Amino acid sequence: MSVSVQEADFDVGAEIAALSAGRDDVGAVASFVGLVRADKSVEKVMPPTQPGAVCPADGGGEMAIADSHAAPAVQAMTLEHYPGMTEKALDAIVAEARGRWDVFGVRVIHRVGRLLPGDRIVFVAVASAHRGDAFAACEFIMDYLKTRAPFWKKEETPAGGHWVDARESDDQAAERWAPGKE
Repeated sequence: MSVSVQEADFDVGAEIAALSAGRDDVGAVASFVGLVRADKSVEKVMPPTQPGAVCPADGGGEMAIADSHAAPAVQAMTLEHYPGMTEKALDAIVAEARGRWDVFGVRVIHRVGRLLPGDRIVFVAVASAHRGDAFAACEFIMDYLKTRAPFWKKEETPAGGHWVDARESDDQAAERWAPGKE
């Protein structure tokens, strides 16, 4: 099983180990884990020299600075889906990735239900002989998952609950995978 939509949490280490279990031809496993963010106030990316900048958790070279006019903190998030249709869409995304890159295994888990800040939402992992194929396929799957998978997201904030609209930046990220743009 390469795709799962579930309420239960998942074990990242076990999922990654399963992709390469019993195989000596796997040279790379690339993975992504998405988490519920509580603070949506970090919106502007600034150079590392910007006063008041906050170092990102991933240790990257850019810093983010809080925007006092940003959306309030998320207290919880509820993800809904249409069973059957959602899994079919995820299977199609995985099939397209398999057709574009030389991969041995793919695992996609997307959680639904009510989630709290810090909870894992999504897991994507790709096993391949080489890191380039693994990274590209993993990134492609995430970009397409954000724009093509039928999930509905409602955020709870101190100001109340609201449904989250699609983001233009997600559409732009997915557009780069269009035929002829890779």
